[in-house]
Amino acid sequence: MPFVHSPARRVHRPASALAIAAAVCLALASLGQEVATQGTPAAGGPTVWPPRSSAPAPGEVQILPVQGKVHMIVGAGANITVQAGDDGVLLVDTGLASMSDKVLAAMKTISTRPLRYIVDTTEFEDHVGGNAAIADTGEIIPFREPNYSAGPQGALDTTKASVISYYTMFHRLAGPTGRTPKIPELGWPDNTYSIAQKRLYFNDEAVVIMHQPSNTDGNSIVFFRKSDVVSAGDLLDLTGYPVIDIEAGGSITAFVESLNRLIDVAIPAANAAGGTLIVPGHGRLADHAEVVYYRDMMTVIRDRVQDMVKKGMTLSQVKAARPTRDYDRRYGRATGPWTTETFVEAVYRSVGGSR
Repeated sequence: MPFVHSPARRVHRPASALAIAAAVCLALASLGQEVATQGTPAAGGPTVWPPRSSAPAPGEVQILPVQGKVHMIVGAGANITVQAGDDGVLLVDTGLASMSDKVLAAMKTISTRPLRYIVDTTEFEDHVGGNAAIADTGEIIPFREPNYSAGPQGALDTTKASVISYYTMFHRLAGPTGRTPKIPELGWPDNTYSIAQKRLYFNDEAVVIMHQPSNTDGNSIVFFRKSDVVSAGDLLDLTGYPVIDIEAGGSITAFVESLNRLIDVAIPAANAAGGTLIVPGHGRLADHAEVVYYRDMMTVIRDRVQDMVKKGMTLSQVKAARPTRDYDRRYGRATGPWTTETFVEAVYRSVGGSR
């Protein structure tokens, strides 16, 4: 039986209305949310609330408790997930290199235990920039997990935290022949996997690292089973349309398939008080309903562009048709390195468009 769906996972009972209301109030209070009258539904989806007034200032980070043994560090680039307990600390992503000192200080307020593992969800600098500086402060537990995979040097360095990733991500981070590596060698993954799942048991909790391609062919998501939290990386970006790196194997279809997998893993709040919480690569903490809405958005846009390509429409014609029009108010961007137009172009190329 697949690991994720083993019977050892908890039995869920519908929570009472009072329990659900109490959980919602507690969650809103802990996150500093302001439930205001200006929250409005977006394209028939979940209510969109205004930004929290307690968002970290530029150059600062903020720690948010999620649930169980999991915290979230915001403001260091991509969101960072922290799982802490008696065994030590596990990080999912490390943020920008320039924010490493802030991240390390934030980690120390969560736990003074050693950093043992870093799991990289994708290869982009806002996720892995801090790998070298942060891994160097850690110390791996000197044993091998059951499906241990040795790193590029053939042995695990116990003088720093172990960096885990899907194997294709390691090859691109390390720099193919003739290219400059994206990050210093100390931050390269030394514990890669090439199967559907890599499993750890850490801090009295099963941790499942799943290969889920999305904006590249090497993305991972991390499921903390007992805490009931998934760290989704760039599979879920609530701040805009997601980046799709075609050259690195990313595709809109991979996004949709991996979002379906995330929905399958997550439990709706109606089936358990609070339900599964999802830490996105960017943006606020999410739940099952948020992921369903995001998946539906990606599916609609993919199907529209795919239909236009089948009709022989050029990229210019597809852009003019505005296949994202229903969602632009929520996810659209007109400026910056990744705009609505660049997203549409990536989707167009992803579904076979070439004109």
